[in-house]
Amino acid sequence: MNNLYHVKLTDLIEEFNLDVVYQPPQMEKTLVVTDDVNRPGLPLAGFFDYFDASRIQVVGKVEATFVERFTTERRRKAFEKLMSKKIPALVFSRGIEPFSECMSLAEQYEVPVLSTIESTSHLMSAMIAMLKVELAPRITRHGVLVEVYGEGILLLGESGVGKSETAIELVKRGHRLIADDAVEIKKVSAKTLVGSAPELIRHYIELRGIGVVDVRRIFGMGAIKQTEKVDLIINIEQWDENTQYDRLGLEDLTTRILDVEIPSLTVPVKPGRNLAVIIEVAAMNNRHKKMGFNAARDFTDRINTHFEASSLLGDDL
Repeated sequence: MNNLYHVKLTDLIEEFNLDVVYQPPQMEKTLVVTDDVNRPGLPLAGFFDYFDASRIQVVGKVEATFVERFTTERRRKAFEKLMSKKIPALVFSRGIEPFSECMSLAEQYEVPVLSTIESTSHLMSAMIAMLKVELAPRITRHGVLVEVYGEGILLLGESGVGKSETAIELVKRGHRLIADDAVEIKKVSAKTLVGSAPELIRHYIELRGIGVVDVRRIFGMGAIKQTEKVDLIINIEQWDENTQYDRLGLEDLTTRILDVEIPSLTVPVKPGRNLAVIIEVAAMNNRHKKMGFNAARDFTDRINTHFEASSLLGDDL
């Protein structure tokens, strides 16, 4: 369970267009703090081992049919055990009418009761997807996030190295800005990071000598994007004559963020290098690698084949 972040129950109600059957006092203060949703079949049967009371409970056709067979007293006891756990909400899917025993106990324990005509599986999968994004572990990195040819490129480097200027050049070339200066990165799955800008500075970019500009207003809506997956990290640094930079790109370097390994490159900058074009090529090359083609390895294989053929020819002579 993620204790750092939460989602208001009222936001979930609005997002999924849920009908409020019973609204307890101060329901607007009810918070959802776990990214999972539960069907309470076993709890209604009396089995509460490993029960997580922080999860939203969804009653579908199976659970409703099951408790319909109970006597009124048994049904009341089943719902009382569930409601006494102070669950954040009880949702009836498929337009199922909440049981009268359930409603009286909801009022007693002040548990919100909601309803929807959506199917149980569809509702649960959509809820879990939203909660995983909203409650995802996150970190804020100093950098710039841009979308280049569909690839999310995270530019990292010291202040003044030219990240924002490069982002503006990329926007002028038809690509999109997600975040400048501060990038909020969320881990939405075991292998996926998604970046966005803090709301306060969203769509703004700082250019030394000019100041803060609004990319959305200057370049149009097509120049910005709310979120983007982080596909490649490019570390920008000043050119150092004493550093040996990778010439072939055979090394598959990665950077670990939130326990996810993301492909990364180091690009040195000096006067005369067109950084925007270099990043465009890096984005396209990264797409090729994901599709199974690695130009560096293909080039190396061709060189090795050439030398092997030359060696065999020399031996024949």
